[in-house]
Order: sequence, then structure tokens, then C-alpha cells
Amino acid sequence: MAEHKRVTLLIVDDHPVVRDGLRGMFTAGTPGTPGFEVLGEASGGVEAVELALRLDPDVVLMDLRMPGGNGVDAIAELTRRGARSRVLVLTTYDTDTDTLPAIEAGATGYLLKDAPREELFAAVRAAAEGRTVLSPAVASRLVTRVRTPAAPVDESLSAREREVLELVARGTANRAIAAELFISEATVKTHLTHIYGKLGVKDRAAAVAVAYDRGILGRN
Repeated sequence: MAEHKRVTLLIVDDHPVVRDGLRGMFTAGTPGTPGFEVLGEASGGVEAVELALRLDPDVVLMDLRMPGGNGVDAIAELTRRGARSRVLVLTTYDTDTDTLPAIEAGATGYLLKDAPREELFAAVRAAAEGRTVLSPAVASRLVTRVRTPAAPVDESLSAREREVLELVARGTANRAIAAELFISEATVKTHLTHIYGKLGVKDRAAAVAVAYDRGILGRN
């Protein structure tokens, strides 16, 4: 049997009952093997970033839709800041608009909350080792997405996303985009994450290039 080392965790979820349940589950662990240590809990993405950088857990168990800052933004920020922690998404949502942005932002894995206890334990250990972990439903969805031709992008981008993309094409910085559209800078970053996911790119320059290539930008 392979030896396991203790894995440190940060639990991020906006529901106290869920956090308590996960803490209890990981504290109990699996008898006879080194377990897990929960270093802290966060109820939103903003708090999660601060705690992850301060506590440096092996794995951040991240929910996505939270009022205190969404999980995708938190994942992107941790990636940008070069955090050592691996992020394993644990959520109830498995739609394209949830899974793709989270993985694009840098999540190591994506599980649904109905995963069995032992599957969750194994996924956390795999994530700690840097291995990608996807629930069967999410893996199937991603494979289907890759094999299916994308819908015309100008039909899938929202009006606000097109506005953001047009400003990006002019070389406008996120802060200036936020000021012009009367939204927060964090919201601008969220729109960009969604745009990248829909265009199949990873940065601003590629997004603009693809948009011009497909005729989304540059129309009379």
C-alpha cells in the first residue's frame, strides 16, 4: 500500500454547516493512515486568498458561488500571486460556465459535493501532489466541449462582455475599464475570465486576436 503523508487544508465555503461537516470529515480521516490537518476556514473568495497566502496549505478546497467573492476570482488571484497551494473545486455546479472558467483560472481539480468520502480524500491527496482530478460528470462535459465545435462567439458573449472586450482591444487597463463601465475592478476580471473561457484563450492579447479573426471586433 502506498504511504501517505499528512495533507494540510483550507476549507472555503459560505455555508457554516458545510464547513463544519468537511472539517469533521477530514479531522477524522481514514483510520490507519496519516490524515489531514485543517489549517483554517473562509466564507468567501477574498478571505480565502488572504488565508491561503498566510497559512500556505497544501490544498484549498474551494466552493465557487459565494457572496464574499467568487471562487473563480480567488483561484485566478492565487495563480497570479504564485501561491504554492493547489486548488480543488468542491461545488454543486457542473455547468460549462462554472467548470471552464475555474479550470482556466488555475484549479487543479473539480469535484461535485455528492462525491463519496473516500473519493474526496483521494482527490485531495492527488491535488496535493499536483495531479489533475475531475469528477466523471465534469470530465465528460469537458471532453464533449472539446470535441464539439463552439457556437459563434459573438452569440455566446454577453453585451457587457463585448463592451469589456472592445475596451481591452483599445489597450484600456482593468481599472480604467471599471471606471468607464461603472463596475468594480473585480467584476472586470470576472468578465475577462468568462471571455477567455468562451474564446478558448488564456490572456488579453489572444482574446483580442481571436475576436478580430472571428469578426467580433472591427465591424463597421
